[in-house]
Amino acid sequence: MAKITIVGLGYGNYSSLTLSAAESIKKSNRLYFRTKNHEVADYLKGMGKEITSYDYVYEESQTFDQVYEIITNDLIENANRYNEISYCAPGNPVLSDKIVQLLLEKEKKGLIKLDIIGSISIVDEVLKTVKKNDDKSLKIVNALDIGNQYLDINSENIIINVYDQLIASEIKLYISEIYGDEFEIYVLNKNKEELDFTSKKVLVYEIDRLTSWDHKSCLFIPAVDYLNKQVYNLHDLITIMERLRGKNGCPWDMKQTHSSLREYVLEEAYEVVEAINNDDSDNLAEELGDLLLQVIFHSQIAKEEGTFNLWDVIAKLSSKLINRHPHVFGEVKVDTANQVRHIWESIKDKEKNIESYSEGLENIPKGLSALMRSHKIQKKVAKIGFDWDNINQVLEKVKEEFRELEEAIENNDQSNIEEELGDLLFAVVNLSRFCKVNPETSLINTIEKFIFRFKFMEEESKKQDRDLKEMTLKEMNELWNLSKIHKNLKKDKK
Repeated sequence: MAKITIVGLGYGNYSSLTLSAAESIKKSNRLYFRTKNHEVADYLKGMGKEITSYDYVYEESQTFDQVYEIITNDLIENANRYNEISYCAPGNPVLSDKIVQLLLEKEKKGLIKLDIIGSISIVDEVLKTVKKNDDKSLKIVNALDIGNQYLDINSENIIINVYDQLIASEIKLYISEIYGDEFEIYVLNKNKEELDFTSKKVLVYEIDRLTSWDHKSCLFIPAVDYLNKQVYNLHDLITIMERLRGKNGCPWDMKQTHSSLREYVLEEAYEVVEAINNDDSDNLAEELGDLLLQVIFHSQIAKEEGTFNLWDVIAKLSSKLINRHPHVFGEVKVDTANQVRHIWESIKDKEKNIESYSEGLENIPKGLSALMRSHKIQKKVAKIGFDWDNINQVLEKVKEEFRELEEAIENNDQSNIEEELGDLLFAVVNLSRFCKVNPETSLINTIEKFIFRFKFMEEESKKQDRDLKEMTLKEMNELWNLSKIHKNLKKDKK
């Protein structure tokens, strides 16, 4: 089987090569460099050593993925042609070279044999330059794949391959979302004439204002100071909840159970809805945090009980999202949102082993409000054709149910009144569906409107030095009608 010897070129000049790497390069007659922009390449040319560079691939390709694929395939093709070649990559090849990763995948498939010889990496020099000597964990992140990686604020992070100002600009946006614009980081560079790196401390927002970028440029991001935190992540949130529930924690938090927290889950969900209705972004961020707290809280309780933990919750959700989006993560083709909804419902039914239409109705959560549950039930049966043809038929049904309620009231039949009132409400929900209005949202808006008008009545009564309960119904109705005019005037001013 053909063989590729992968040789790390080290972070700088020839002196950063290990002895085994230097010996391997000297013995090889077929050297393929990812880029000739490296001091070792210049050194070998001076010795009369021939090398083949893949710099042209970078110039001709549209994306880095294309670059990696072309180089990988060409290396394998040449290895098969000459039986053995050497691929030379900057730094320590197993640390950051995407091509090496692709070659390792090819080796697993039995397409090639690899031998890897490392050298001193850029990470070693970065750690020496910033004088890292504490017990913080360290993460190395490739700038060219930053979107698929995660920066841990509680660890130190080194971002390598910050080749140019464009990449630096993308990295700045990514970092600022996590750390903010005013967080201090280090930018490290190395000139060809110098052996050591130089570091410069900058604020995040200043990153893309610098111009001295090349293939050895990198960033060092210190861990966030635990005693002076302004930035937090999911791990911090879990740790806080563990402390609240742990020994010497909060007495209230320690005694909570899944059952005792039920009302808060609903309350926080409705407060999220209210923030959305008010178009209040700041409040929405806060209310989403309160809702997330319920997820963290229940997960911690379950962890203590030994049933599941937060990572189980995340794993189940991730698996569900991937499974229910075969048009994104699979080969299924869709053109409309309706097709997506159909796929989602179909997969959901399979996951829950729902084999009949009735089981689908029974599976709608009973914890939903009656309005929301009615709406979902009606939408489900409508999908199989059990529905009215037009809105006029629905209106007639509402009128019919209202007449039946009137008759029950006239007969003073309490049990029948409750039944007929339920039928009327169910018919009104059906009407809301035909009007493309969410009944829950519609009723919430009406409640808020009622509170606004009642508040206006009370304020106006106080201006008259009167208490509402002392006023006649006619007088209160006059104030009520006045509140409608006042509300309309406020709308017109907007």
